[in-house]
Amino acid sequence: MTDHPDVRFSLANERTFLAYERTAVGLVAAALAVFHLLDPSWSQKVLGILLLASAMVAAAGGWLRYRQADQAIRTGRDLPTGTSVHVLAAAVLVVVVAAGISVVV
Repeated sequence: MTDHPDVRFSLANERTFLAYERTAVGLVAAALAVFHLLDPSWSQKVLGILLLASAMVAAAGGWLRYRQADQAIRTGRDLPTGTSVHVLAAAVLVVVVAAGISVVV
């Protein structure tokens, strides 16, 4: 009998990855809305670029987290404490501050 990882853990890992990707798609949609629906001022352009950068952080961080967790699940190790969540939270915080500044400016 071969040792296979519990499918529930693998599927939960995939759902987490898809949540990161949905977040990235939402951030891209927000960036497109900023670029196409708001005035083309420098502050709106910066906001759109920050949204796109946050989308890249979400997509890349989700992929890295998925791969790390998949390896840990397959080898029977503890799940690693990734930094993706912290980096994404910081990126969103920067976007929120930039959005506040662009409203004031």
